Amino acid sequence: MSGSGAGVWVFRNGVMQLEQPAAASRKALVYVPTNEVMRSVEALERRLGTLGWERYYENRTIVQLHKRDGGADLITIPRDFASLRSTHMYDVVVKNRDHFKVVDA
Repeated sequence: MSGSGAGVWVFRNGVMQLEQPAAASRKALVYVPTNEVMRSVEALERRLGTLGWERYYENRTIVQLHKRDGGADLITIPRDFASLRSTHMYDVVVKNRDHFKVVDA
């Protein structure tokens, strides 16, 4: 089996998945109104706060935010910003359309 994308097939926890090289899969989360790249949990939380999100839960590894207006949506991000993955970024984008976007870093 061959493919055009670079990567390595890995069998982990009973699931086969294609892992991309780190350089090929690096993404950045951008706050659209100011074109600011989010570089820390604090910066992201500050921007989300202006959109009505507030801290709901936290522990040593994650921070969860929910909408002040009582919505059921939660955003979960790792406390260690270096561990932020594209799945976390797209979760922020989907729940805050027109305010965030994901770009190649």
